[in-house]
Amino acid sequence: MKTSWRSASLVASVVGVLTLTTACGQESGSASSQNVGATAQAGSIAGVGSGTGTGITGGVGTGTSASPSAAGGAGAQGAAGELAISTNAELGNILTDSKGMTLYRFDADTAEPPKSNCDDDCAAAWPPVSADDVSAGDGIDKSLLGEVTRSDGTKQLTVDGWPAYYYAKDANPGETTGQGVGNKWFALAPDGKKAKAESASAGLSVRNDPKLGEIVVDKNGMTVYRFLNDKAWPKPVSNCNDACRDKWPIVDPVDFADTKGIQEKGYMNFTRSDGDKQQTINCFPIYTFSGDKSPGDINGQGVGGTWYAVSPKGELVGAPKQ
Repeated sequence: MKTSWRSASLVASVVGVLTLTTACGQESGSASSQNVGATAQAGSIAGVGSGTGTGITGGVGTGTSASPSAAGGAGAQGAAGELAISTNAELGNILTDSKGMTLYRFDADTAEPPKSNCDDDCAAAWPPVSADDVSAGDGIDKSLLGEVTRSDGTKQLTVDGWPAYYYAKDANPGETTGQGVGNKWFALAPDGKKAKAESASAGLSVRNDPKLGEIVVDKNGMTVYRFLNDKAWPKPVSNCNDACRDKWPIVDPVDFADTKGIQEKGYMNFTRSDGDKQQTINCFPIYTFSGDKSPGDINGQGVGGTWYAVSPKGELVGAPKQ
């Protein structure tokens, strides 16, 4: 690559988490050390970074197998060139290649260490961005750019540790049709974070439901839930993974300053077993429900006798007495 690369330790150091409360013990830590991917200067460490995965197709969508190069983008068969920052009316600043094609990140990947979990059919719909001949354009911190070696031996661009992809259904520069696909794919912001639409609403707030009373909702007004099988002490543990997580999307970390009416004690985020960060209230992991389609829906209440809405103090609302 044309840019200079930062070390894996720098990648780890810039990822901030909320201060953990002593009541919850220590944070559960980052992804397994078996994930050996790492950022490195091009050609400096042979074979570093295992991009092996499980052929994940969840969240891939129905994109065609055609690469963006056939649709006007660089794709895996061409160089991304000088990266640029593009302003999107809904998402704000997003990262694009030299042709203006949007770059994406995948929630099933990890940044610490960098590792791609998108291969086979997934990689056909989401072609990896090659790390070859990439440079940082105006306003882009070149120290955030790195690379990871995929399972086929090719080098994939990383941004703040996150592997970068195109979306096969983006036919023209500036398109962001991959945004939010499967609730796992998001356009890359220039700092490597997810590009998200701005919202005037608090990240988490309280709604007075006519049936349940005061319950927590997210910034879109969607009901927030807890899972009885999760644990809070001595540290938060989520026992909702894979298909469960698809049905019950996790609540991403929300700064406490962006909440209204929520108890501060035990308000923290933690690292899940899959490497992602999840928000808690009173140290309990929180989720939304895919079956809730509109703000105010409480279709997840009581599902399986294990899922319940959350009070501002993090308590289960309407659950049977234990």
